[in-house]
Amino acid sequence: MNRPVDPAAVGRLDAERLEARFGLRVGALLSEQAQHTPHDISERLRIAREQALSRARAARALGAAADTVVGRGHSAALARRPTWWFRVASVLPLVLLVAGLVLIDEWHDRAQIEAAADVDVSLLADDLPPDAYRDPGFVEFLQEAQ
Repeated sequence: MNRPVDPAAVGRLDAERLEARFGLRVGALLSEQAQHTPHDISERLRIAREQALSRARAARALGAAADTVVGRGHSAALARRPTWWFRVASVLPLVLLVAGLVLIDEWHDRAQIEAAADVDVSLLADDLPPDAYRDPGFVEFLQEAQ
């Protein structure tokens, strides 16, 4: 049967091939230049190279073990269930947003009520009765007075 090709796996393989080819080129250049270095430096470089290779092998073995334990390509950190601190921290921005919107709405309502109260106080404290403002003749009187 034909299986579908996973593009991520193909990209990962291409990257690994490029890394391996780059490593071989760097190793060849280092080996070529190592012939011109003094003996004590070449020995220190050889020991450092062996240590680096052993660390790389150990890292690959750990990476392969983690992939087989967790699954294809996922790290062990993502496989753990999130703690309740993580859940609270992920919900907290939403709670703060809703609380902020509620406070803004309350502030806006209070500002409208205060503005309406100021208009009411001005109308009731004026010498003219409130019915005078609805009279069309009063509007003409105000325009003629200006």
